[in-house]
Amino acid sequence: MAESLVGAGHEVTAIDDLSTGSLQNLGPLEQAPNFRFAQVDVRDAQALDRLLGAFSADLVYHLAAGVGVRTILDKPLHSLETNLRGTENMLALARRWGSRVVLASTSEVYGKNEAGPLAEDSDRLIGSGEVARWWYAVAKMADEALALAYHREERVPCLVVRFFNTVGPRQTGRYGMVVPTLVRQALAGEPLTVYGDGEQTRCFTYVDDAVRALIALAETPSAYGRIYNIGQPVEISINQLARLILKLTGSQSQIVHVPYDQAYGDSYEDMRRRVPDCSRLQQAIGWVPSDRLEEAISVLADEFRKQGLCAPA
Repeated sequence: MAESLVGAGHEVTAIDDLSTGSLQNLGPLEQAPNFRFAQVDVRDAQALDRLLGAFSADLVYHLAAGVGVRTILDKPLHSLETNLRGTENMLALARRWGSRVVLASTSEVYGKNEAGPLAEDSDRLIGSGEVARWWYAVAKMADEALALAYHREERVPCLVVRFFNTVGPRQTGRYGMVVPTLVRQALAGEPLTVYGDGEQTRCFTYVDDAVRALIALAETPSAYGRIYNIGQPVEISINQLARLILKLTGSQSQIVHVPYDQAYGDSYEDMRRRVPDCSRLQQAIGWVPSDRLEEAISVLADEFRKQGLCAPA
């Protein structure tokens, strides 16, 4: 995202607490005169105020959130505070400084709605309040409501995007993300761990396509005040994904199925299907996603090999 904006000539300030990110990801921008980085927690309203005021941000892409299933389950309070307080801070400051806001949400807000394709106005079916998996979904639903309320009542130009499983370069499997996790296991000669029976399906969006949609939406005045799915509609089961990764990496690893309760305890539920309807996005900006899952797998495999994360010959 930062590389695309800097390349287009924008002044960009990236804010991250580095709890799940890495400064190495910013390597290509080290010498860019129109790029700044600040290590700040979005829960710190005073620090954010100093930054936004100093740089007169006219547009905020609010992408900060708890990342990955493992983080959300292991650190639920931190995730909730980041999502709720961080979003409230950004919206209040955007109102103060006159900034437009693009808020990143998630397909998790659809909960256990397994109908498809899912449109932005589809029903949301959230599970038990005692299951930590759904706390994240509820927090992101509240984020969306805050953004749209700020737009409606305070006239802050806000729009919301819901991501469906974004994949691509620099992604790690450290926080439960399925594609990099399985790629790393395949290269290391380890069993590929597939949770449940593996017949649950997902749709994977290449990060370049997601970035293209984010930038185009922000530049479309009529897009503000609405919610947009960002995803591509080609489904693949996790079993099929694992077999594809074995094929593309040339790995001889075995696929092992792990029960959900063994992997995550009793704080996790899964859904069988999650497919986006992106017709609203296409109508707004003419965006048509491409199926680049194989490219994402190959790029991740090359990165892991360079890092030495593969089985000895």
